[in-house]
Amino acid sequence: QVQLVESGGGLVQAGGCLRLSCAASGRIISINDMGWYRQAPGKQREVVATITSGGRINYVDSVKGRFTISRDNAKNTVFLQMNNLKPEDTAVYYCNAELRQWSSLYSRTYWGEGTQVTVSS
Repeated sequence: QVQLVESGGGLVQAGGCLRLSCAASGRIISINDMGWYRQAPGKQREVVATITSGGRINYVDSVKGRFTISRDNAKNTVFLQMNNLKPEDTAVYYCNAELRQWSSLYSRTYWGEGTQVTVSS
């Protein structure tokens, strides 16, 4: 059974920083895209940043220059370094990965359970 487990969320003051981690475990053959999404209260889930297995990266405009996504392919882990945090960054952050298990011919998308990030003004 594949699991994605996030860590690193918490409460921080505006201008502060946090580093999120997400480790994928299980009988995994390969991982394609990995990413971070967030959902604020009363809003739809939105993509924050994505990174392909080859290292191509995309960010939502609101975090460009402040957030950095990276991954460690050997450890099936993706990171999100968040600097200069703003109150509007407050949300539950979810890890996402498109991967293939040993028992499957195809890749599918998996989600973590989320980690709360709260930025106080």
